[in-house]
Amino acid sequence: MTKNKAIYYCGYAAIVGRPNVGKSTLLNHILGQKLSITSRKPQTTRHNLLGIKTEESTQIIFVDTPGIHFDHKKALNRYMNQAAESALKDVDIIVFVVDRDIWNDTDQRVADEVFRANIPVIIAINKLDRLSSKTDLLPHIKILAEKYPDTQIIPVSALRGQQLNELESAIKKFIPEAEHYFPDEQVTDKSERFLVAELIREKITRQLGAELPYEATIEIENFKHGSKICHINALILVEREGQKIIIIGDKGDRLKKIGQEARLDMEKLLETKVMLTLWVKVRRGWSDDERALRSLGYES
Repeated sequence: MTKNKAIYYCGYAAIVGRPNVGKSTLLNHILGQKLSITSRKPQTTRHNLLGIKTEESTQIIFVDTPGIHFDHKKALNRYMNQAAESALKDVDIIVFVVDRDIWNDTDQRVADEVFRANIPVIIAINKLDRLSSKTDLLPHIKILAEKYPDTQIIPVSALRGQQLNELESAIKKFIPEAEHYFPDEQVTDKSERFLVAELIREKITRQLGAELPYEATIEIENFKHGSKICHINALILVEREGQKIIIIGDKGDRLKKIGQEARLDMEKLLETKVMLTLWVKVRRGWSDDERALRSLGYES
């Protein structure tokens, strides 16, 4: 008598929405660890990033996408849009994230892209925790339900973890029977070099806010694991001398603070002591140069 073969489920879920609706925060809380960088500044996420969650027989591969926007002025903007739109093509379910009580022209244009993909969609209304009463959400739910009557709508708070179990249960219904694509212990497809570069960029974005435009990126020059310490040398690339001055700050104070905060997160990520050295360098025009973007890791 043969034993019954175990049945496994595996599939992809794209997390999509306009900039700054909380997609990366949602992914981090679903995974139970920080993987995707976050800030209050729109378009913090620049790359598609896979977050892998395996529970027993089911593996869900979440695709955290850059916020879809409709300003194509630079090659970097076009890259981010292409990254987000490519995630809609080969997934099993789309989680369309919207704000708690906002629906603007960008939301509508993103919705048009999402529903044009002809893939099942769940609408996640985020930032539930910022409402004084859940009943305040009812008019928004009613409008969305009328627009998309065949789509499940789930209010959540990514930041507070509210109703994420309900969202995950809804996603699992669309995950097909398949062998797991990744080892059960793996949580992302990205390298440690990529993740530490993103941590540096997060600290820059959080500290500078509106002071610094998007023309800043990170290039890891050296990444060497030792027996007790990891040595990391990184270049912060900007496009203008004025941006370099802003990042360095008075007597280097701001750059020092960026390095301190990034190092602490790196030590949690890598589970070892980190020696981090940062430089700031001007590389003019990199954000609108497709060849430069490819050399910095911005590839489809």
